[in-house]
Amino acid sequence: MAIIVDRNTVVLVQGITGREGSYHTEAMLRYGTRIVAGVTPGKGGTSVAGVPVYNTVDEAVRKHPEINTSIIFVPAQFAPDAFYEAVDAGIKTIVVITEGIPVHDEIKMIMYARAKGVTVVGPNCPGVISPGEKTKVGIMPERSFTPGSIGIVSRSGTLTYEISEAITRVGLGHSTVVGIGGDPVTGMDFIEVVEMFFKDPQTKGIIVIGEIGGDAEERLASYIRSTGLRKPIIAFIAGKTAPPGKRMGHAGAIITMGMGSAESKIRAFESIGIPVASTPMQIADLAAKVFKK
Repeated sequence: MAIIVDRNTVVLVQGITGREGSYHTEAMLRYGTRIVAGVTPGKGGTSVAGVPVYNTVDEAVRKHPEINTSIIFVPAQFAPDAFYEAVDAGIKTIVVITEGIPVHDEIKMIMYARAKGVTVVGPNCPGVISPGEKTKVGIMPERSFTPGSIGIVSRSGTLTYEISEAITRVGLGHSTVVGIGGDPVTGMDFIEVVEMFFKDPQTKGIIVIGEIGGDAEERLASYIRSTGLRKPIIAFIAGKTAPPGKRMGHAGAIITMGMGSAESKIRAFESIGIPVASTPMQIADLAAKVFKK
């Protein structure tokens, strides 16, 4: 098994004719992802890498009713409309790659999707990959991932790839890797993804890659404290040297009003018995020690 995406995932690509959309459509197809349609307004009737392009999501879904997942490469100013179009067409999983969507728009989007029972990964994320299922709905380089039993959930795209490669080098592989995104507002959070990994029989251990800003890591620690640690988890928190008040990379990676520091997140995890690596590369050694027992 895997979580969120697997061999039954059938994908629509919104913004398929753009530079990023077309490039990653070809990459996802090469990996094995089932992409059956794309959408770009005004480009209906064309194709990208053999994938038919439609003017609207509604038209694409009527032609391909098996579509159950969308990935959005639409520029930020148009991404909310593309998102609502996918939700209203009945698509139940949406991965939003787009960066730079205003926070107030993101709040409205996520609230609307939750009301409709839609699973949202992102915005501003690298997507999801399940190596054993040969399915990726995202932009991650597939060479970093191998089939296995370790689930990874991360706020950082680049760290996801680096740590995944390091995990492979110590002889471990991945069940599913989820990049939830680095914005202050995201569709899925750590708690939801970790709970999915707890329920997934393929996943034997979990790696949480957090960073400064917000309280998602502290909330995960509180959740595990109240519900119990049902599988081994290790963690890494990026941004230990970041000065308060200065945003570091992601829009959500900022320490404000004394909240969201690396120290508070590390303390929260260690207080419930989750070991935290000091550097990204140390997490591979920690993974070998914890997951190979």
